[in-house]
Amino acid sequence: MKSEKLRRAEINPLYLGMTAYIKKMKGETTFKSNLNYVDLMVSAIGCLLAMSLISVIAVSLGYPMALGPIGASCLLIFGAHNGPFSQPRHIIGGHFIATFASLAIWDVFGKNFLTIGITLAVVIILMMVTGTIHPPAAASAIVAMNTGAGWGFILCMFICSLSLIVISLFYNNLFQSRQYPKFWL
Repeated sequence: MKSEKLRRAEINPLYLGMTAYIKKMKGETTFKSNLNYVDLMVSAIGCLLAMSLISVIAVSLGYPMALGPIGASCLLIFGAHNGPFSQPRHIIGGHFIATFASLAIWDVFGKNFLTIGITLAVVIILMMVTGTIHPPAAASAIVAMNTGAGWGFILCMFICSLSLIVISLFYNNLFQSRQYPKFWL
């Protein structure tokens, strides 16, 4: 006698495929983190110092809207300094590519719901092809388009990204348990 599941699979060939698809949504086991309070404070102080300095730069350049994407990068560079998306190539390259693509698309097609979606699609393709994936850079693209920041925004994002990396080089490497960067290119 056939089991109910096997019989259903024979009746509906999509049954097994659908159950496998739905099981993926269940996820893995619960993620458990070993929270290190010293590392947490080191990361928080690094973010505080970096964002304080970079805020002065962004505001003096006339682009305070750069602080959102740079703040997200700051979280990665201090809170997940070992991660691949926290490395200099990803931060500088990701922000540059995203901002450039966004402004180019905005110049050609203007801003509307479709161009925002197209921009992010183009940005993800470019970052994947160049090996510069940096999730906060998607925010750079959206900020550049939504605020009409203009081409000067690229320079601001470059200066802020570079400043963040320099600050992180000096700060993260002060601590024996940290090394930044893991790789440059």
